[in-house]
Amino acid sequence: QVQLVESGGGLVQAGGSLRLSCAASGRTSSRYAMGWFRQAPGKEREFVAAISWGGSATYYADSVKGRFTISRDNAKNTVYLQMDSLKPEDTAVYYCATGQSTVAVMQRGGIDYWGQGTQVTVSS
Repeated sequence: QVQLVESGGGLVQAGGSLRLSCAASGRTSSRYAMGWFRQAPGKEREFVAAISWGGSATYYADSVKGRFTISRDNAKNTVYLQMDSLKPEDTAVYYCATGQSTVAVMQRGGIDYWGQGTQVTVSS
């Protein structure tokens, strides 16, 4: 079992920045890709970003490309999401997830574990 705990959410004004963190614990000995998803009220959960085990491959949803940056520190079993130039439409609960590959994460069907989520609210 792997436990994922997100942190760093909060309330920020439009144009501001936040950095989310997701710490993994438990059986983290195997290599795994990680990703971020978000779910706004009344909407389906959507893909935001994914990163490979070594960090060399990253993928982003078009809606966040150029504003969000995903990174990871394997020594700390932690993945980060730096969110800049935030917009009100970025308001959502943000979830991190793990999978065997970035493709598995992006396709959602290959996700092994989910975090509990952290709320991000962007005011206009």
